[in-house]
Amino acid sequence: MARGGQGLARVAVVVRAGAAPLWWLGVFAAGIGVLVPGLTGRRIGVLAGAALFIVAGAVVAYARRGRYTELIRSAARAGKHDVLQDRSVAVRNWRRGHRWWLLLAFLAALGSAFAVPAAGGLLLAGCGAGLWLKAAWLGRRERAESALLWVRVDWLDGRGGRPAGKAVKAYRSTGVAAGDAAPGGTRRRTAALV
Repeated sequence: MARGGQGLARVAVVVRAGAAPLWWLGVFAAGIGVLVPGLTGRRIGVLAGAALFIVAGAVVAYARRGRYTELIRSAARAGKHDVLQDRSVAVRNWRRGHRWWLLLAFLAALGSAFAVPAAGGLLLAGCGAGLWLKAAWLGRRERAESALLWVRVDWLDGRGGRPAGKAVKAYRSTGVAAGDAAPGGTRRRTAALV
């Protein structure tokens, strides 16, 4: 970083990075799990999985909101020498850092199908949906404050995640035009040339 600037990653992008892999691995595991009769039978497995999907989505979406709100309130303006990390880099870092956890979660969801069909996969998919909901909530906060939220890369743990972890002291903020991700961490849509 030039002249004491810090590397900054978008908070919403880091939160959202795990949503797609968890969702798709969960859907895939649930689809395979339905093929296995299991100990409880398919009907009970799918009903239990639906309940787990809803509970996991709500828990993940609402977890640590107080900590996020506290960090958002204390956000300082980013300096002109700070380096804003691209969306693709932040997503790649999170997924590389969590690839073994994702694989273990997928295998556990598949293995659980022999006891309760589809339930483990739907639980995994619910966690992914919860991350999408949390990123959408952060996007609404960013729009309301007209500022994008960033976290220092060196404060994220080695796996590239935990944007509200103990190591994070404060967020930085920029205008809504900064970086290559829209509020909420989605890809920024460019206007079509006419």
